[in-house]
Amino acid sequence: MNKKLLFQTENNGFFVYDNETLLNWDIPASEVISKVSVYRSIQLRDQSFILGTISDGILHILPNGELDYQINNRNGLSNNTVQSIFEDIDNNIWLGLNNGINYINVNSPFSIYNEEQAKLGTVYASCIFNNNLYIGTNQGLFYKSFQSKEHFKFIEGTQGQVWSLVIHNNTLFCGHNSGTFTVDNNKVNLISDIQGSWNFIPFKNNQNLLLQGNYDGLYVLKKQEDQWVLRNKIEGFDISSKFFEIVNPNTILMSHEYKGVFKIKVNDDLTKAEEVVMETSVDKGLTSSVFSYHNHQYYAYKEGVFKYDGKTQTFLKDTLLSNLIPKDKYTSGKLVYDKQTDKLFGFSSKALYFLSPGKLSNTPKINNISLSEFLPRGLTGYENISHLKDESFLIGTDSGYLVLNLEMIQEKSFEVTINSVSVSDLDLSFKAVNLSGNTVFENKDNNVEFAFNIPQFDKYLDTEYQYQLVGMDTHWGQWSKNPSVTFKYLPFGNYVFKVRAKVGNTISKNVASYTFEIKRPWLLSNTMIIVYILILWFFSYLIHNLYKRYYKKQREKLLYKTQNELELKELENQKQLMQFNNEKLQQDIENKNRELGISTMNLIKKNEFLNNLKTELKNTIDVKNIKRVVKIIDKNLNNTDDWNLFEEAFNNVDKDFLKKIKNDHPVLTPNDLRLCAYLRLNLSSKEIAPLLNISTRSVEVKRYRLRKKMDLPHESSLTDYILEI
Repeated sequence: MNKKLLFQTENNGFFVYDNETLLNWDIPASEVISKVSVYRSIQLRDQSFILGTISDGILHILPNGELDYQINNRNGLSNNTVQSIFEDIDNNIWLGLNNGINYINVNSPFSIYNEEQAKLGTVYASCIFNNNLYIGTNQGLFYKSFQSKEHFKFIEGTQGQVWSLVIHNNTLFCGHNSGTFTVDNNKVNLISDIQGSWNFIPFKNNQNLLLQGNYDGLYVLKKQEDQWVLRNKIEGFDISSKFFEIVNPNTILMSHEYKGVFKIKVNDDLTKAEEVVMETSVDKGLTSSVFSYHNHQYYAYKEGVFKYDGKTQTFLKDTLLSNLIPKDKYTSGKLVYDKQTDKLFGFSSKALYFLSPGKLSNTPKINNISLSEFLPRGLTGYENISHLKDESFLIGTDSGYLVLNLEMIQEKSFEVTINSVSVSDLDLSFKAVNLSGNTVFENKDNNVEFAFNIPQFDKYLDTEYQYQLVGMDTHWGQWSKNPSVTFKYLPFGNYVFKVRAKVGNTISKNVASYTFEIKRPWLLSNTMIIVYILILWFFSYLIHNLYKRYYKKQREKLLYKTQNELELKELENQKQLMQFNNEKLQQDIENKNRELGISTMNLIKKNEFLNNLKTELKNTIDVKNIKRVVKIIDKNLNNTDDWNLFEEAFNNVDKDFLKKIKNDHPVLTPNDLRLCAYLRLNLSSKEIAPLLNISTRSVEVKRYRLRKKMDLPHESSLTDYILEI
């Protein structure tokens, strides 16, 4: 130090060796140092000191010798015994303790305060007033001198839930579950014992009046003789009023997350609600709120931020302010406006958003800060943030509070690296792979595990990773906090594993990659592929021949079938031809039968006519001439030409009948055959007589003789027998 040798002792502080003289280094922190036992100490790059003690945590001593801070197990450390200290490349402090390792992020924009956690409780409100920092919690109201190292002190009479702290006209108001208080240094004055005081808003036209929201409606506070008193309740409205805003002296907007948004018209003396209207231009919503920003009133809920239009008396969506509570990350519609810095804050599930004026123009800009680890857990709908100094803000949490310094927020560039690659087979026993070695894995080692990280640790910002396995994935996967990934049962092929990281909203400047190949299985090796090709060729050849034989048989079968069909068709045609010929023959037979019948009837009529003529002529006187005529008639009656003609016609109709009956009965004479022919035509004896030129009686005699010649039994019919031949 200043070219002098500095010594650190265990119990007696610092000593300086100068000009062969050892002197005690008397500094402002000497008294504190003398009360602890120092076990380890280092000088940081900024020339300050970290002293690690045996039972009191660490002390940070500035170069001028002042105590900057002390951290022990009451406000952050997991153990008070510090055995080793290390400053990393980013100037962060690592502590080796009795029970593990602790990390102090010196350059973080966040500082966490959970000192005396059980005493402070959950912080719902905070403010700086008269150089004191006041904290309102579920345990009561606490205070300490701003920027001092002292502990918070409890203000008596404030036990219970503190809802709000509001400064108006140099008076600090405390909204409390037990009523309404004004705060004077370390004391409070009760001005109303009506339970459940939510918040306070001044009337612009009268600074001596405050509108107070309570569990049971709205009240008016009045400054009277330098004292604030409860003046009256606004009658006609009894709904709990946690969030409300004054539009004008006679119009109040109030939102209730379960009942909706109300527009309340009050009389001039603020004693009565003359009209209460449920707003229909927006819906009710959990953790919704109304607030004022730049002299305008807004309503915020899960669908966005809506601005109240005094002309139309409706809410219209504000697209810019809606970005303060993104719908996909929505947790609360409570927005907080800080007039001193002109910043409007909104809270989401993973970040703190704030709207601030542009540095180079009046155009407002929306910024977001990742706060996922230390968002106000358990404070949904009760988020609170207050200005401390410069760009520092206090954010209440369920275990104390955070201090955010916006000036320290800076994006750091970083790179992601792949630490290890491991592979395994079916038993999932992973074995590490040399990152610079062979990247071709056996097919059985198709379970691949990658581990990766970034050389940066920030407790207040989420570190997330996103990866893609080219060769299997076509897109990047989802962001994940897991710094490793395992791909199981990968098929053979070439792959490229890619990974990138994100800290808060900053993405790594590189994409780490690892290229590898998984071999083909033995059954798919080049040798086996050749074998498969040969087998395939053999089976193709075999199948080809089988198909060839099959199609040959099918062709032969088809030809045989076709031939049979043709033969059947020919037989069918022949059958049809025979049927046609038979029909034609039958037609000819019928025609000839008809001709034969006609011929027979002509013969019968001719013979009857000649017989009749013969009979008549016999009765004629001129015998000589008559004999000649009778002779001619007899000649015509016995004309063999008629019989021959008949016989020919009969044979055409009933072929071979006469021949057959002649063969069966050789004794039959021509006249017998002639009688058989007439009987075959089913003619009666009377019809046969003229044909034979005999009497009917003679026909019967001839029939009898014919039966005898044929040896027919007595009971058999001659006609039936002849018809059956």
